[in-house]
Amino acid sequence: MSNLQLRVISAVVLAVVTLGLTWLGGLPFRLLCAAMAILIFCEWTRMCRPVAATGLGLLPEALLLVFVGALVSGLPASWLLLLVAVMVVVTVVVASMRQTSMHQTGQWDASGLAYAAISGLSLALLRDGDHPGLVAILFLFAVVWATDIAAYFVGRAVGGPKLAPSISPGKTQSGALGGAVGGVVAGLLLAAAAGAGNLAVLGVVALVLSLVSQAGDLFESWVKRRHNRKDSGTLIPGHGGVMDRVDGLVAAAFALYVIGWISATADHPAQGLFPA
Repeated sequence: MSNLQLRVISAVVLAVVTLGLTWLGGLPFRLLCAAMAILIFCEWTRMCRPVAATGLGLLPEALLLVFVGALVSGLPASWLLLLVAVMVVVTVVVASMRQTSMHQTGQWDASGLAYAAISGLSLALLRDGDHPGLVAILFLFAVVWATDIAAYFVGRAVGGPKLAPSISPGKTQSGALGGAVGGVVAGLLLAAAAGAGNLAVLGVVALVLSLVSQAGDLFESWVKRRHNRKDSGTLIPGHGGVMDRVDGLVAAAFALYVIGWISATADHPAQGLFPA
């Protein structure tokens, strides 16, 4: 079986499971977001922690579990965001009180906590439990998945100058452009099918999400290259780790959450983009 076939099969299985839990929403979807946050942090620390780094003990893991419990229990956005800030500050402060080698490790742990927690928080609060939340998540999936697929095939077909050769040698400028076009088209098709009336605005939002998604992909590539890793993990056949699969998604989810927050509220961001 070729690597492309393995990638396609894994992607289809993941998409079916994810879409099923997205349709259910509520607690099942929050549990999915919580599990994703845990797996992201596990892969992050596996990449970024030196083997001998034990100075912080299990403090970061304990803090993340507290956050996961708060996320699953459905606490308001203000409490969740405050908890993320406290987790990061506590980790940085404790690390700075230890020896110099622990300070840098603590900074990576704090960054990983923020990255994992914000990823889970953004997706969970976007979905919420209503119809606008369902449409918002499907819109996000459509843009990000179409961006990924179009960028891959356009990049292979057209080639040309590299996008960021020092970070991710395989990505091309043509692929990035094709991905952006694909993401906007997919987002608009989903929005139109859902009966959204503000298609011009949503087209701009889709373009932003597509670009942010690609930036998120490059960010994870930079982290892996910084720590001499090819993949973040081996959990998903053909894709590597969870971070390798959701790097663009979680970046775009945070961007969409912020846009929705500005348009509506922190607790119900989707209602500002897809009013019922």
